[in-house]
Amino acid sequence: MNSTYSSLQSTKTRTLVINALFIALTLVATMFINIKLPIMGNGGLIHLGNVPLFIAAIVYGKKTGAIAGAFGMAFFDLISGWAAWAPFTFVIVGAMGFVVGFIAEKVPGNRFMVYALAIATALIIKVVGYYFTEVLLYGNWIQPFGSVPGNILQVAIAGILVVPIAGRLKKMAGQI
Repeated sequence: MNSTYSSLQSTKTRTLVINALFIALTLVATMFINIKLPIMGNGGLIHLGNVPLFIAAIVYGKKTGAIAGAFGMAFFDLISGWAAWAPFTFVIVGAMGFVVGFIAEKVPGNRFMVYALAIATALIIKVVGYYFTEVLLYGNWIQPFGSVPGNILQVAIAGILVVPIAGRLKKMAGQI
């Protein structure tokens, strides 16, 4: 048996399993750990789906972050009655995962600060992306401002949970 082939297959399998795991974790955390907000913009939803998304991006990189976010949250939209949002979510949250992973991989410096910067950048992507999505879907430039506080709270909570533990999780993942 060719050890190079075996190693390559093992790496591909491991990547596939990790991606699938984080898609599932993102979907489950979005679906089952959430609060519906009837007073915000489109109704809104604060959920913890960003927690596994950010962990995936920081620990396993930009591709896994993009895949986990895009597929995990778009699947949620498709199966929970928010299907019109799915294509926008796929792009916006995929971009969030990619950028968090990219910054975590490429920016030098104190890891805590780098991870905080990465999540702050994801916050901007989320707020701007969903603001313009609501403008397109509802044809109103004012109403989308109602969703901004919920989007900020959602990402801030995830950042508070992820940033302090991300470095340890990355070290643990490297040992496996």
